[in-house]
Amino acid sequence: MNYRIIPMALLLTVMVTLPAGAQKKKAVINDSNTPLHLLQPGYQGKYGELTPEQVKTDLDRVLTYVDRETPARVVDKHTGKVITDYTKLDVNSQLERGAFRLASYEWGVTYSAMMAATETTGDSRYMDYVNNRFRFLAEVAPHFKRVLEEKGDTDPQMKQILTPGALDDAGAVCAAMIKASLKDRTLPVQGLIENYFDFIVNKEYRLADGTFARNRPQLNTLWLDDMFMGIPAVAQMSLYADKAQAKHQAEAVRQFLQFAERMFIPEKGLYRHGWVESSSDHPAFCWARANGWAMLTACELLDVLPENYPQRDKVMAYFRAHVRGVTALQSGEGLWHQLLDRNDSYLETSATAIYVYCLAHAICKGWIDPIAYGPVAQLGWNAVSGKINAEGQVEGTCVGTGMAFDPAFYYYRPVNVYAAHGYGPVIWAGAEMIRLLKTLHPKMNDSALQYYTTKQATAAPIFSVPTAE
Repeated sequence: MNYRIIPMALLLTVMVTLPAGAQKKKAVINDSNTPLHLLQPGYQGKYGELTPEQVKTDLDRVLTYVDRETPARVVDKHTGKVITDYTKLDVNSQLERGAFRLASYEWGVTYSAMMAATETTGDSRYMDYVNNRFRFLAEVAPHFKRVLEEKGDTDPQMKQILTPGALDDAGAVCAAMIKASLKDRTLPVQGLIENYFDFIVNKEYRLADGTFARNRPQLNTLWLDDMFMGIPAVAQMSLYADKAQAKHQAEAVRQFLQFAERMFIPEKGLYRHGWVESSSDHPAFCWARANGWAMLTACELLDVLPENYPQRDKVMAYFRAHVRGVTALQSGEGLWHQLLDRNDSYLETSATAIYVYCLAHAICKGWIDPIAYGPVAQLGWNAVSGKINAEGQVEGTCVGTGMAFDPAFYYYRPVNVYAAHGYGPVIWAGAEMIRLLKTLHPKMNDSALQYYTTKQATAAPIFSVPTAE
């Protein structure tokens, strides 16, 4: 029997045809004549090597879409006429309505993500998006405040900024404004930051021990979401207000640990979504996006705390345990389920994107092992990328979600391309994947993606396939 040397790519036609004149039968690929482990798997969606340029293409599409859908203009709500002289604002004046609000907590995430995108891509358009919106809000806020004081009412979107009533209104935007101000101290957002922060530290409802809390759906309820809605802003303030640095660091850590001690489930490596002070049992509904907010909060806090901070190791231990719990539940498609530990619940985009960011960020920071978690992050990004449609909309994102103590509530939450929760996480995930791809060296090896700390050889393996005599 003769042997012909054939590159692996040619083998993957699966069947080898006999030479002319000997067409009596076809050779069958089997274990005796072929290395079957080299046959290509039927992966769902994208799998394998990825470049920063490919990620950037996805991010640019999202940027183009959200830039168009978040105008920074004031209009008359009856006529739609653009108002440029802000001294003439009245009760009929409002921010022009796009698909998304400029100062929701979801858009606070988006602003932080945009800043990260400029850092990793060098593309100033992302930072320009942030600065343009923040300058606009800072410029119009005093005029809307005058209307509110004189008339007792004003545009609801501006009222959310001027008189926040929940951590949702204040925390994420405050944190993003602090980050932007630390990059450019000429940004005129100091008054907005102080107003937001005053609500967070002085007016937000708390348990007796000081933990951020709500009185819905039950009295003295902890929402896992509030870890992110409050703690990162307090942590960022430790960088912004130098004289109170130690105070704000201590408060951020205290809040994190008091949430974690009540809500982290060690045997699962996951957080429960809700905790009610008066309840004797605390059902463990591990909603994916809330777990994302908790993981993101740990990243934001660890970024700020000094390496030698006394309780930093405890925060890190919670973070690593959470990473292990979450990554064990990733689906084969790369997405995570709406209820993490219930794989008959649907696959959800925004939570997946948050996990991708956190994993990639932690790898780049040296907090977790790139061999173990790099492929998980990249599989997740590939799945998220597949949810960005041609227009730049993010599909598969769960809409805003309250708290419940039965599974049906979570199973049947709608998904919608206008759920603002998906956009910031997707941009943040892509930005950090670019950093990861520039830091490490992912490579295919035996049909599997592997992460390496040094660049690997690119030569394809060669092997023999039997042909006719």
